[in-house]
Amino acid sequence: MILWLNPVTGASGDMLLGALLGLGAPVADVRAAVASTGLAGWRLDVEQVQVGGIAATKAVVEVEDTSTERHAAELLDRVRRARPEPVAELAARAIAAIADVEGALHDKDPAEVHLHEIGGLDTVVDTVGVAAALHALGIIEVRSAPLALGSGTVRCSHGVLPAPAPATMTLLRGAAVVGTDLPGETVTPTGAALLQAMGTRFTPPPAMTVRGTAYGAGTRRFPQRPNVLAATLGVPLTADPAEPMVALECNVDDVPGELLGHVVTRALQAGAADAWTTPATMKKSRPAAVLHVLCRPEQEPALAELVLSETGSLGLRRHAVDRHALPRRTTTVEVDGHRIRIKHGPWHAKPEHDDVVAAAEALGRPVRTVAAQALAAAGEEP
Repeated sequence: MILWLNPVTGASGDMLLGALLGLGAPVADVRAAVASTGLAGWRLDVEQVQVGGIAATKAVVEVEDTSTERHAAELLDRVRRARPEPVAELAARAIAAIADVEGALHDKDPAEVHLHEIGGLDTVVDTVGVAAALHALGIIEVRSAPLALGSGTVRCSHGVLPAPAPATMTLLRGAAVVGTDLPGETVTPTGAALLQAMGTRFTPPPAMTVRGTAYGAGTRRFPQRPNVLAATLGVPLTADPAEPMVALECNVDDVPGELLGHVVTRALQAGAADAWTTPATMKKSRPAAVLHVLCRPEQEPALAELVLSETGSLGLRRHAVDRHALPRRTTTVEVDGHRIRIKHGPWHAKPEHDDVVAAAEALGRPVRTVAAQALAAAGEEP
């Protein structure tokens, strides 16, 4: 499933959570994931509200311990206990992103960073809740329109800062944004960190069959526009629009297999999208190989030079080709203490073979058994 966001008044953790619950993420699954962290004294309720004439879903998070200042390491330790594992993985990426940014801004080790406004336990509920809702809905790709940024100032523990705050702007590196006349903070650090952790791409609505749209309600009210985050859930129609690529090829009958393997490795390290060889029979019935390198047009000169210099070939062929790439994401699970990466596509998930082999050897189990256990830990069918 694809999630497309339209953040016309920005984004925050509770707005993201409200929108996902409005799309049908089971609140019981979200609460179970938060409970699995061992967090005590919290409550998550869901309310249907009207915001500027729009029916929206509000995620109401309450915690008994209202302190907003904690070390990032404490929050990280908490969210990493969440289950299932992909939920912990995404929530931890969001908290780690905040810690990295705060560490860089204050010249401290991220593990020792003391979080202020976002150090509250409600941040645990927001990050784990959003991760659990994404997992429950089967969302493997997140797209978004540009984020609406407010202006003016925001008051925090460090005094009065420009809005957006420095930490938020750093977390938004690479994001598409647009300025507005909305006052103060419209994108929170937690919202920005979650968008980064989700691997959000900023594009127009992708080609998809719409399954539903919901609106996550924010707390503030603006006279200019309803403070809601629009979220649309859809099924991909096809792969993304074709990406123009170049295929380089050369025939070689005097290059040892060891060197061909080296060239394939070098090409991939140099940024080729793919590289491989196929067996061939050349003139005089000589056994040979065809070396193939797939790359983006701007990479062609460097990779062509690499192929020619390493193989000694007197020439090569080039073909302009189109590549259709399906969306994918990578998560990490644990099988009896061994970490295994899982690559998820729209229709299939596959454990990283090298990780599975290493775990199988350490555990003394068949590779296929460990692969099945890894898929089960990721919540995927074998």
